[in-house]
Amino acid sequence: MQPIAFNKPYLTGKEGHYIYQAVMSGKISGDGIFTKQCHEFFETQFGFRKCLLTTSCTDALEMAALLIDIKPGDEVIMPSFTFVSTANAFVLRGAKIVFCDSRADHPGMDEDLIEPLITERTRAIVPVHYAGVACDMDKIMALAKKYDLFVIEDAAQAIDSYYTGADGVKRPLGSIGHMAAFSFHETKNIMSGEGGMLVVNDERFVERAEIIREKGTNRSKFFRGEIDKYGWVDVGSSFLPSDIIAAFLFAQLENLEDIQNKRRQIWDAYKVGLADLEEKGKLKLPVIPPYATNNSHMFYVLTNGLEERTALIEGLRKNNIIAVFHYLSLHKSAFYADKHDGRDLPQADRYTNSLVRLPMYYELDADVVINALHQLL
Repeated sequence: MQPIAFNKPYLTGKEGHYIYQAVMSGKISGDGIFTKQCHEFFETQFGFRKCLLTTSCTDALEMAALLIDIKPGDEVIMPSFTFVSTANAFVLRGAKIVFCDSRADHPGMDEDLIEPLITERTRAIVPVHYAGVACDMDKIMALAKKYDLFVIEDAAQAIDSYYTGADGVKRPLGSIGHMAAFSFHETKNIMSGEGGMLVVNDERFVERAEIIREKGTNRSKFFRGEIDKYGWVDVGSSFLPSDIIAAFLFAQLENLEDIQNKRRQIWDAYKVGLADLEEKGKLKLPVIPPYATNNSHMFYVLTNGLEERTALIEGLRKNNIIAVFHYLSLHKSAFYADKHDGRDLPQADRYTNSLVRLPMYYELDADVVINALHQLL
């Protein structure tokens, strides 16, 4: 049997053509023609107030931390079951990370546990839309309003996913908080190898976001002809990607609907094909809350513990199928364990020990993985 990788980047066919166009345009640094087309696509398709491509989602989060002026001693609430970038962006500014446990039915943060964590030093809440499935943003935004906090959506996995609030309005993830960060890493639905984007929904931060992204200069205004010279006006760094990366990304965006439809077919095949294993208690399948949509970023299963998880991954590997576990709880990490306040976070630890991510990519034959799981379980 041909080996089945965990991930295989999908090429639409136009990536090389657009990269050639970018090169021949004579401007392959940041904010070229394809960067502008990507910005326009996101702002039109999803109604984001301001989009700025970055070299990674990590950079987008670091920009957000700068924009809300995080300082040493500030506290930021986020899930423990997340990638290290979510925390690092704020740790770099001196913040104390206050970890929130996951939900019992989903790896996302338990929104009902957030309020007791808020203190006079809390500055922001960073919900992570795990697997592209929305957190309960009504609850989170209500807390932010009550305590005057910022909300930075970590939407790394959440392109083309939506949240329906109590008002019945369906909103794209990334459009609800003050800011949001997306990833276009090669493991994501829409990708450019490496890459990310900062979404700014709060008008107060739009102008400064451009400055921080351009090394602390007002260079973007200069190139738009709004000022006759530019200079160093704020802190910042070089967060903008080459237009070559944007050219690759734009080819993907043009095929967003096709890519998403194919991934949904694979996700649905997993859900149907593994339902009997869940009924037998062999594993648990993902839960999508009623207020959330499913963008089919990943398909994961939950085993009954670490030993079963290890055996399952090894069994699949022997069948030439690569499946992986995901995050290790950050509150128990070598770097942050002695900085954590000592609270137990049992759900985060449960996902750390039991979650398995199955292969998920455009050309995948899910039946091969489904059959292997039936043989193993």
